[in-house]
Amino acid sequence: MPPAPVANYRFGQAPLMAQPNHEDINATWEYLKNGVNSIMVNLDGGMTMETYMGTYTAIHNFCTSQKAASITHHAVSSSRGAHLLGEDLYEKLTEYLADHLNGLRKEAEHHSGEALLAFYIREWDRYTVAAKYIHHLFRYLNRHWVKREIDEGKRNVYDVYILHLVQWRSILFDKISSSVMDAVLSLVERQRNGETIEYLQIKQVLESMVSLGLDENDASKTTLDTYRYHFERPFIAATKKYYQEESSQFVAKNSVVEYMKKAESRLAEEEKRVELFLHPDIAGPLKRCCNQALIADHANLLREEFQALLDNNREEDMARMYNLLSRIPDGLEPLRKKFETHVRNAGLSAVSKVAADAEKLDPKVYVDALLETHTQYQALVKKAFMDEPEFTRSLDNACREFVNRNEVCKAGSNKSPELLAKYADFMLKKSGAGVEEADLELSLVQIMTVFKYIEDKDVFQKFYSRMLARRLVHTSTSSDDAETSMISKLKEACGFEYTNRLQRMFQDMQISKDLNAGFKEHVQAIEGNSLDGQYAILGTGFWPLSAPTTTFAPPPEIQADCDKFTRFYKNKHEGRKLTWLWQLCKGELKTSYCKSSKTPYTFQVSAYQMAILLLFNDKDTHTYEEIASATQLSNEFLDPSLAIIVKAKVLLVTNEAGEKAGDKVGPGRVFNLNYDFRNKKIRINLNVGMKAEQRQEEAETNKTIEEDRKLLLQSAIVRIMKARKRMKHTQLVSETIAQIKGRFHPKVADIKKCIEILLDKEYLERLDDDELGYLA
Repeated sequence: MPPAPVANYRFGQAPLMAQPNHEDINATWEYLKNGVNSIMVNLDGGMTMETYMGTYTAIHNFCTSQKAASITHHAVSSSRGAHLLGEDLYEKLTEYLADHLNGLRKEAEHHSGEALLAFYIREWDRYTVAAKYIHHLFRYLNRHWVKREIDEGKRNVYDVYILHLVQWRSILFDKISSSVMDAVLSLVERQRNGETIEYLQIKQVLESMVSLGLDENDASKTTLDTYRYHFERPFIAATKKYYQEESSQFVAKNSVVEYMKKAESRLAEEEKRVELFLHPDIAGPLKRCCNQALIADHANLLREEFQALLDNNREEDMARMYNLLSRIPDGLEPLRKKFETHVRNAGLSAVSKVAADAEKLDPKVYVDALLETHTQYQALVKKAFMDEPEFTRSLDNACREFVNRNEVCKAGSNKSPELLAKYADFMLKKSGAGVEEADLELSLVQIMTVFKYIEDKDVFQKFYSRMLARRLVHTSTSSDDAETSMISKLKEACGFEYTNRLQRMFQDMQISKDLNAGFKEHVQAIEGNSLDGQYAILGTGFWPLSAPTTTFAPPPEIQADCDKFTRFYKNKHEGRKLTWLWQLCKGELKTSYCKSSKTPYTFQVSAYQMAILLLFNDKDTHTYEEIASATQLSNEFLDPSLAIIVKAKVLLVTNEAGEKAGDKVGPGRVFNLNYDFRNKKIRINLNVGMKAEQRQEEAETNKTIEEDRKLLLQSAIVRIMKARKRMKHTQLVSETIAQIKGRFHPKVADIKKCIEILLDKEYLERLDDDELGYLA
């Protein structure tokens, strides 16, 4: 029901018409018609209070008197009498509205275009305002006869205001709606072509269509059916046709990039059009229509251009293409595939530029090449592709490919994790990179970025733990905080088990610090002065170190201090065995023999080099055989240690006849202390690792990795079978891969070998139909 209107009363002295015979419908209607007509035709002229009250009273008297008469004469039931006579009045009003609207329809035929819209809006406004007044006048009819009819389920009976709308729709609107829509569509097309229009006219027409959408089951409710049928349907069809024609013509004459700008602009215009004067309900259908005509119909053309945009790094245009194609179903999937292929090729290309020699490849150069590619395309995903998860997944897939399967990895599938571990070692070594704490943390984050893509994470763990062991033993780590931060990041990525040994190594070093402090106090209490030695007790099960493979006779001075420490340690921990890792020991020697320098040189040496040089305290010349006998070192360890000392010119080499013999060491050579030794540095590091030693260590690490993998596969298979009891062979292989792939990607052949080993060991048994069973 509409709100009561604000009456436009005029208080004049015009004589009142006498009230009609309230039992005569024709007389009553003639009386009422004057009041109704003055509202409908001459609303601006107003109505006197007397006329208004007289009209209202006539309606009331007619309904109530006829209701009483029907009760007195018992001709029909009271309710039926009221219905019949109320119906007469209702039908008279209906006929009046029909006559009035037929007159408007004939008048509308003389208008077209914007003039028709202006006429329609003017008459609609006048008609609906009048309907509210008339509704108010007939409220007694509404409350009684109309209400009863509706309550009894009578169709095509409405309250007076709704009756006005029903009549407008059926008699006027349905007849002229196509002409009105032609005018509306013409205005919209003109606006699309760049003209300025009076869009409020369209908005008012649409509001009338919405008001005319009456619910057939409940006329007091409105629907959008009329609006959708008369406006939305033709508007969407016209829009589709307009943009199909325009876009086809535009792409034929312009580049794809220019077309994308055009499409973007058109889509924004349509969204603005909805905001300005269209009904919000059309937003969805209009968006789908525009997306089809402007994007989906040209999607292949756009996608073909994507590779060129990638090749030329056209970030803004790629963002534009992403925004357009994201509006249609499955619009982005072909782009994601192209993007993944492009990033993979870019990564492979970056690696091939630095991979001239995989054996001599600088880990920093290699990792920087990987990171540069990742950083570039991660920024592209963030800026152009809105950090969309699917594009991020494509980036991850591409990075995983070029990190694990590139030109460097051809030399060995373990190369990427190995080089990454070496890069981490370089960054974490004292003065290795010379970076600030904040920069170091950033480097660790970058290391973890590459680590995320490494498939053989167990290889990284093995190499990293060996290098961490050396950093800790040689006290060459740049920052304990950085080391701890790195381990925390690895733990977060792979879990506690992955970093358990690394953390125990740190604990051992802390325990060793306390032990050294106790040993110094013990020695000073007994002897006073002693060698400034530092000892580290490393748990066999946690440190990736092995006993030396050569015999060695330490210098007496060193041996004596080591014996003291051994007695001290065993006194605290009975039953423990100490194995001395001489290959990791190092020290410093001060010189006092050089004639060329008043300041004594300090040599930083390994334990093997120390043993060699201390021999020259007794005499200036030693043969190769004498040195070998005194140190007890095998040739493979003695020769590299001597070679570095000789290369530094600390010792000079001659043959047995006293003639110069270059730098070559070996049997038959004589070594003389060089009193004329010169060097620009005061502290000279002679403890330089040999490439042969590094290669041997890498070979040992790779061998350990293979052995550990076999054990890891076997334990996974047993764990699965223990839980399942029976499994198909292929299912067991698949589940083993699923459990292990977080550490490394196992080969099916290796899993089958491990199953055979477990069958031989009677952990498993063969059953019928290719099944395996678990033996408890």
